[in-house]
Amino acid sequence: MSTVWLAVEPLDMRSGTEAALARVVRVFGAAHPHHAYLFANRRASRMKVLVHDGIRVWLAARRLNAGRFVWPREASVKMSLTRAQFDALVLGLPWQLIGEAGIIKIL
Repeated sequence: MSTVWLAVEPLDMRSGTEAALARVVRVFGAAHPHHAYLFANRRASRMKVLVHDGIRVWLAARRLNAGRFVWPREASVKMSLTRAQFDALVLGLPWQLIGEAGIIKIL
């Protein structure tokens, strides 16, 4: 993936590929090849990732058995993440504290 985008507005986890793709187009303007788009439910306990691989679109889901994903609530409608931030986010860690090259910094 070249870029990972995070949508702040919650997505209904019953949504399938077409609904998630429609949300990507509405929020980000288009689904670009080799980009990933992340959405969470209202409680931030579930996440869906829509990936455009250059040929087709994939939709994957992840659920935390305990706790919540650290999801921004008061940010802009969309944000981009680094690979290190993405790795931390899917584990349920505070990804906002990860800087460039995996350096942790205080906000």
